[in-house]
Amino acid sequence: NAEPFQVTVREDNCIIVSLEASDVVSSSSVYVVKIAGESKNYFFQFEEFNSTLPAPVVFNAKYHGLYYIVTLLVVNSNMVSKSARSITVLTKPLPVSSVSIYDYKPSPETGVLFEIQYPEKYNVFTRVNISYWEGKDYRTMLYKDFFKGKTVFNHWLPGICYSNITFQLVSEATFNKSTLVEYSGVQHEPKQHRTVPYPPRNISVQIIPINRNNWEEHSGNFAEESFMGPREIIRKEKLTHLSDNPLEIPAANTSAAWPDYRYNSTEYETTSQPYWWSNEAESSEGAEEFVNAVASDYEANDVNTSGKFTPEPPSFLPVQMVLTWLPPKPPTAFDGFHINIEREENSTEFLTVSEDTHKFVAELREPGKYKLSVTTFSSSGSCEVRGSQSAKTLSFYISPTGEWIEELTEKPQHVTVTVLSSTTALTSWTTSQESGGNSTIVSVVSLTCQKQKESQRLEKHYCTEVNSSSSLIENLVPGAQYQVVVYLRKGPLVGPPSDPVTFSIVPTGIKDLTLYPLGPTAVVLSWNRPFLGVFRKYVVEMFYFNPSTMTSEWTTYYEIAATISLTASVRIANLLPAWYYNFRVTMVTWGDPELSCCDSSTISFIT
Repeated sequence: NAEPFQVTVREDNCIIVSLEASDVVSSSSVYVVKIAGESKNYFFQFEEFNSTLPAPVVFNAKYHGLYYIVTLLVVNSNMVSKSARSITVLTKPLPVSSVSIYDYKPSPETGVLFEIQYPEKYNVFTRVNISYWEGKDYRTMLYKDFFKGKTVFNHWLPGICYSNITFQLVSEATFNKSTLVEYSGVQHEPKQHRTVPYPPRNISVQIIPINRNNWEEHSGNFAEESFMGPREIIRKEKLTHLSDNPLEIPAANTSAAWPDYRYNSTEYETTSQPYWWSNEAESSEGAEEFVNAVASDYEANDVNTSGKFTPEPPSFLPVQMVLTWLPPKPPTAFDGFHINIEREENSTEFLTVSEDTHKFVAELREPGKYKLSVTTFSSSGSCEVRGSQSAKTLSFYISPTGEWIEELTEKPQHVTVTVLSSTTALTSWTTSQESGGNSTIVSVVSLTCQKQKESQRLEKHYCTEVNSSSSLIENLVPGAQYQVVVYLRKGPLVGPPSDPVTFSIVPTGIKDLTLYPLGPTAVVLSWNRPFLGVFRKYVVEMFYFNPSTMTSEWTTYYEIAATISLTASVRIANLLPAWYYNFRVTMVTWGDPELSCCDSSTISFIT
C-alpha cells in the first residue's frame, strides 16, 4: 500500500515529479524520470541522495491541454534500466479570451452563432463546455462542433433570457482504461443573450360602423383607444368633459384613452398622449336620461363675433377598429404585445398591452390609409428587451364616407403580353372574383435601355419605370425588350406585384441597301436604318459558292456595333472575279434571346 512517486501539474503548466521512499530500491541505483507526450522524449535524473530524498524534478511543459506519460526508471550498477511505474497527467488548456454571440439569421428565435477566441499555439482541446442560466434553470453541455472558433447553437427556446454564458475549453485523454479530463478557467466576461420571440398568429382586423344610439357592451379581455382627428376637435371635447356641469354623466361602457395597463402585477406604460387621440370615448347615452341635459348639437356649435351660432360642417363619421390575434406558437416566453398603428405614413402610434390581451379596440376618427402590425416582446430577466419580427402587416383604407377597403393580398395571375405592332402591345391577366380590385397599375420598364451607353441610347421613354392604368402599352421602340409587372389597386391601396413578364419587339430591319463595285475583287455596301429603333449590332453576311469546300452557305463577314447614325457602310474585299454573290445585312437586338431582322434585306451581284 506504499504511495508511488508523485506527479502534479502546477498552474504555470510545470510538471512536478517527486520521488517517494517506497520508490527507493537501493542506494547504489540511479533514478531517472522519462517524460513522453511531445514530439520527443525528455529524461531527467534525480540528484544522488543518501538518507534524504532528492529534490523534485521540474519539467516546463510546452503544450496546454496535452497528456504526458511520466515513467520512473531505475538504473542499477550494471547499467541495466528497469521501468518501475508510469503515471499519466493532463495539463490544463488555456482559457477562452473573448466571446461574441450573434443571432442565427435563418432562425433567430431558436438559434445563435457563437464565436470564441482563444490562444491557438500550443493549446490542445477536444470539446468546449458551455454553461448558462436558461431563465432560472442552470444548464451546461459539452460541444465539439466548433470550426475556426465558430458554431451554430440551434436548440434554444424563443424569448428566453440566457445569462451568465461562459465557455471552457476541455481536454480529454484515455490511458489504461481511465479517462482524464481538464477544464480551462474562465477569463472572458460572461455574456447574456435573449432569443427573438415568435410573432403572434392569426392577426385580423375588422371595421365596424359606430351607432351612437345603440352602443353595445363589449366582453372579453381587450384594450380600447380612440384614434382622433384635428387638434381643434380634441380641445373642444376636453373642455366639454372637464366642465363642472353635473348634468353630464359619461357612459358606463366607455374607457379612458391611454390608460396605464396593469396585468399580473406588471405595469406597462404607453407613450405620451398625442394630439389626435381623444381624452375620453364620447357617448351621449348618459345625457339622454336627463330632461335638462344640454343638447350635444348646442355644444358642438361655435359662437361667432355677432353672437349667432353657426353649425360646423358634417365631419367624418367615426368607425370602430377591432384588432385580434392569437398568442405566438409555443414554447415562446413573452411578456406582452406591441401594437403599431400608422396613418398616411406620417403619423405613427405605438401601444403596449399585456400577454393575456388578444384583442384591441380603437375608434378611428380620421379617414385615410392605415397600417397595423402586432409584434410580441419579451422583457423578463436581465437581458435587453426584444421584439418579434412582424408576422403580417395589415393595410386598409377608410374613405371620407366611412367605407372600409380591405388590404389587397392577391396578385394578378397568368399575365400575358400580346404585341400588336412595332410600337404597341396589350397586357392581359386573370384575377379571382374575391379580389375586389377595381383598377390596375401596369408597370413597364425597358431592359435594353441600361445596356446602351448614354451617348448611344436610342430610346428614352421607358428607361425608368412607367406606371399606367391602361392595359394598352404604347410608345414602344422596335428592337427593345421590356418587363411588365401588374398590380391590383382598390382606392389608394395597391396589392402585391405579379410575376414579371418579359417581351421583345422585333426590330424593323434596314432599308435602302445599296452596292458600289470597286473592281473584280471588292465592293462597298451602304444602307440606312429607320429613325425609330434600338439594336445591338449590324451583321453583314454573304452567300456564294466556295470552291475550297465545294459548298454554298451564308457566312458572317463583319459585325458593326450600333450607333446613333442613320447610315452605315462597309467595304468587302478578297472577292473572286467573275463570281456570283448575295449580300445580306440584319439588325440584332440586345434581348435574351437575341432577335434579328430581316432576311429579306439582300442584294445580288456578279463581280
